[in-house]
Amino acid sequence: MICVAIGRSRHKHMMAEHKHLAEQGADMVELRLDYVASRVNIRRLLAEKIDHDCKVIITCRRQQDGGKWNGTEEARLLLLREAIAEGVDYVDLEEDIANEIPRYGKTKRIISYHNFRKTPDNLRELREQMEQRDPDIVKLATMANDPHDNLRMLETMQESEVPMVGMCMGDIGTPSRILSAKFGAPFTYATFHHERTLAPGQLSFKQMNDIYRFKNIGAETTVFGVIADPIGHSLSPHVHNAGFEAAGIDAVYCPFRVPPDTLDQFMKDAPRLGIRGLSVTIPHKEAIARHLTKVDPAVKSIAAVNTVVFDGSEVIGYNTDYNAAMYCLENALGTVAADPSPVRNKRVLVLGAGGVARPIVFGLRSRGALVTVASRTKERGEKLAKSFDCKAIDWESRLRAQCDVVVNCTPVGMHPNVDESPVAKTFLKPSMLVFDTVYNPESTLLIKDARERNCHVATGVDMFEKQAELQFKLFTRQDAPTGLMREVLKRAIGPIGGAM
Repeated sequence: MICVAIGRSRHKHMMAEHKHLAEQGADMVELRLDYVASRVNIRRLLAEKIDHDCKVIITCRRQQDGGKWNGTEEARLLLLREAIAEGVDYVDLEEDIANEIPRYGKTKRIISYHNFRKTPDNLRELREQMEQRDPDIVKLATMANDPHDNLRMLETMQESEVPMVGMCMGDIGTPSRILSAKFGAPFTYATFHHERTLAPGQLSFKQMNDIYRFKNIGAETTVFGVIADPIGHSLSPHVHNAGFEAAGIDAVYCPFRVPPDTLDQFMKDAPRLGIRGLSVTIPHKEAIARHLTKVDPAVKSIAAVNTVVFDGSEVIGYNTDYNAAMYCLENALGTVAADPSPVRNKRVLVLGAGGVARPIVFGLRSRGALVTVASRTKERGEKLAKSFDCKAIDWESRLRAQCDVVVNCTPVGMHPNVDESPVAKTFLKPSMLVFDTVYNPESTLLIKDARERNCHVATGVDMFEKQAELQFKLFTRQDAPTGLMREVLKRAIGPIGGAM
């Protein structure tokens, strides 16, 4: 169950959002009285007739607990007592004032603790202390400074004999909100809109429903995810969760922000979180190797992993980027999996020498392409070229290179810098194949210029979709719903290339 927190300054706006959420199927709302600018009228707030059975929590949060209440403590306690007298479903009471407000009527008591600085070491002790305050539900909300905080919070909740809602705040703590149902939470919190969060790391009601399908998560749900730092607004959860739903698989795909110095502990925690597979991106593609028991043969040459599968005691590393890229190139040239490959003896200019370029250069060289690397960092370009016995040139020399194929592995042209291209339009010739690995937006300036010059093109969406399909197959041992995954990806990007 999802409780949607509503914080508005005017009664009519709070009531309107309450009604809208009930019509959208919300089972519970939290009315944040500390946000109301005028004199609070609890009877009016509770008078809205809701056809759907939508439970109500009344909360009036102090500033020290992340709220906006600026009145006296006496007035705040009076409001909470009034809410109980009006018969509200739940009232949220901080642990230190819970004994001052006795139980009355049918109103249930949520005894809460908030810490916006850290997740204390003594979570279990805090929970036991709150269990002595006559709770119907115990609530712990703390700031996550380390991914391990998520596991500690979730397992503390799982062990509780009293129903407990536990969550870690901040972007590191987001998985605790998504996985709380797997670990026994009676409900979790979301916000009305993703641009109006009431707590750090809070997801919107729409995100929890549409992307993560929170209501379907249970104790047996398998967990997958992406690890990165920063995690940003990864589109992988959109694509994989839609795939799980279409395939009828009881699984959820989460974003895990894992700073480099926490990777070792996270990999130890992964089995206890129920994780069976991970997408791996910056900065972990190389460091993850020390946690693997097996690797796909291509990984040894690429020296980078973008997919991890937990299979019993085995932790197996793969790289789906190079196969996806080769599929896109060969498909654009008209033949996939041909022998010899259509890229054989093609002159390929690879722009960039980072994590995207390395598997592509490996794939090209393994298929007999003649590769030239141009990097804005000369040393990186030379190092990559040396690894795969190809040529490196200065970035300034790229427009003088003779080539049949251009592959952009730089972020040039990525949202929001959509008016940039790594090469001039006049460089592009009708016989060329132009492949841009940037997927947001799909139609980068480079791709637009290439189409205007009648070049063959392959886009970052093509590659993203294919590598996601390959990961899905590794994760689930089932074929991915390809058309759906592409549709979801393009919808998530949006018509003008919204933020990832």
